[in-house]
Amino acid sequence: MVGLGYAGRTALEAFSELPDVEVVALAGLETEVLKSLGAKFQVPQLYEKWEDLLAVDGLDAVSIATPTQLHAPIALAALDRGLHVLCEKPLARTVAEGTAMVEAAKKAGKVLKVVFNHRERGDVAALKHQIDEGQLGRIYYAKAHWMRRNGIPGMGGWFTNRELSGGGPLIDLGVHILDMALHLLGEPKVTTVSASTFAELGPRGRGSGPHVVNTLGSAFEVEDLATAYLRLEGGGALQLETSWATYRAPGDNFGIELFGTEGGAKIEVVDYNNTDTLRIFTDVAGVPAEVKPATGAGLGHRAVVSEFVAIVLNGDWSAHIGSEALLRTQVIDAAYASAQAGREVVLHD
Repeated sequence: MVGLGYAGRTALEAFSELPDVEVVALAGLETEVLKSLGAKFQVPQLYEKWEDLLAVDGLDAVSIATPTQLHAPIALAALDRGLHVLCEKPLARTVAEGTAMVEAAKKAGKVLKVVFNHRERGDVAALKHQIDEGQLGRIYYAKAHWMRRNGIPGMGGWFTNRELSGGGPLIDLGVHILDMALHLLGEPKVTTVSASTFAELGPRGRGSGPHVVNTLGSAFEVEDLATAYLRLEGGGALQLETSWATYRAPGDNFGIELFGTEGGAKIEVVDYNNTDTLRIFTDVAGVPAEVKPATGAGLGHRAVVSEFVAIVLNGDWSAHIGSEALLRTQVIDAAYASAQAGREVVLHD
């Protein structure tokens, strides 16, 4: 395990629960956290530098939960050593970095999997089942959002430094809802992207939330709100909207709305709640009806970690080299390029 923040600790707990896994080494710069987690989970080898961790003999896999700028360097070094890699989202800061990671996984013949834990929610799984059963018909339009009132994750830290993060809420939160939407829609090809980004509150010191990171003293260099319109192969469309900070109702809310030829659906999650979040809209005997399916919380990170381990143990690795995650990075990259150029960007003719 490399990286000991929230995502790293969550993955560490998940790995430690699995009978076929032994966590043998941790790496992180927070000395006290490193010692504490090492003792709690009985991990024998503790390192500050990830390079020292990768030099450990006998490793099978590495889980990366670091700031985004380290995803590519660590993954490339791990794959070069012949190790499987589980990496937190996003895959990388740019398409160039992500492509290098995917090519390295292909060359090494090893697994590269990215943590998209929100697709493992109970409501998303239930909605996916309804879609696959044809209950919504052909979905022609979708809207996905993740909006915060005051949620900039650490003013002056790596999240708000463009070089370290690759961007703001679009690459941080937007990649989650993009993955959720494309997953539910059956992985349609994105043909064009038209986006706008804004930085209205962050540069003025507003919108900072409870998320705390080590400050670097840098200025606010990224967007605090982004919106993107995606045209999909076959004529469909997807609207994305994401923010860390904007004047709206309080809360940290995300979700998706789907419009199909035979029905519609909506997931609305308020402050990470897991109950009463899914609605299915249909007709019953010609009368508009709303169904509220009961859904569980889902397993989130635990499901991703368990799937990663199952893939590694299965031995059929060729289909798991990060290609799907790279597609998300390509869309995010195109959105930033569109916003900067002030025009639509074509991804596929």
